[in-house]
Amino acid sequence: MLKKVSVESAAEAYLELLASRGVEYFFGNAGTDFAPLIEAYAKRSAQGQVLPRPLTIPHEITAVGMAHGYAMVTGRPQIVMVHVVVGTANALGGIINAARSHAPILVTAGRTPITESGLPGSRNRHIHWAQESFDQGAMVREFVKWDYELRMGSQVETVVDRALAIARSEPQGPVYLTLPREVLAEHLGQIEYFDPPRVTPTASAVADTKDIERAVDMLAGARNPIVITKSSGRDPDAVAPLVALAEALAMPVFDQNGTHLNFPYDHPLFGGHDAGPHLLEADAILVVEADAPWFPVLKSPRPETPVIQVAHDPLFSRYPIRGFAVDLGLAGAPQLTLHALAEAVKRRALDPQALATRRTR
Repeated sequence: MLKKVSVESAAEAYLELLASRGVEYFFGNAGTDFAPLIEAYAKRSAQGQVLPRPLTIPHEITAVGMAHGYAMVTGRPQIVMVHVVVGTANALGGIINAARSHAPILVTAGRTPITESGLPGSRNRHIHWAQESFDQGAMVREFVKWDYELRMGSQVETVVDRALAIARSEPQGPVYLTLPREVLAEHLGQIEYFDPPRVTPTASAVADTKDIERAVDMLAGARNPIVITKSSGRDPDAVAPLVALAEALAMPVFDQNGTHLNFPYDHPLFGGHDAGPHLLEADAILVVEADAPWFPVLKSPRPETPVIQVAHDPLFSRYPIRGFAVDLGLAGAPQLTLHALAEAVKRRALDPQALATRRTR
């Protein structure tokens, strides 16, 4: 439904939208660009509006890391705001970490005031000339899913909802928004926005049934199939179907440089953290959300071994080069794909003696 709220500035409208979208924390490392936001926070605090809760963080890397960790644990994106181009430069290492870890965070930065005079928020410090860049977003564009600059206060709902929806759509990752001081200081008087939002993350996808059956043909027909995973546990609901699939086929699961709990370490089918010694005897390999499942310079599977890759993006298209075999790529939510594979295996008439022998080994 539509909701109308009285606000004095675009900065206040921005905080109102963040709060309505479930953003709980505002991790900030401030500069002169924060003035309209500080005024908006003062007003909202006086009115008893506490969200998103502002936290002053002494360094940008720490601020991005805190938002990264909170988003990773809760699944809910949070906001980081840093000071213009120099704050963005300090935050860049954390942004790269968030990108490669698929952490859904909204990284915002002030932007040097656009105007030299004439508007609330125009330049009034010597640094406002020296700290401007031709393309501030270029610094982070390779490692964010989307970047934009807020152009006017009336855009706030569209920009916030688009930013959060893109960050949360799989493969998840950081987005970047710059906020000029004059735009934040713009007088609005009132905003009208949809609550709940009309722009939401894309729905989870699952591989086509024919491709699921083809993958099961490869795995069920193998004598020594193995699983290599790294970060499928980013979705905790993906753990149980991986266990079910491994048990149905008596397949060992290797957690290669795992970033999350992907498979229980106390399970009899847990194979350890190094699949290298088992690559040559494997005659089918299921790779689940693992960007580098082995190191070709050290050891690779046999050329004839089929490799099935399960991931939101089995080709890891954001990586400039990645030559691992993808004989069958099952794109979509690993939780759904693994469940579909496990259910398809259950419908097969497999040799119980062969499974028992493999499970014992």
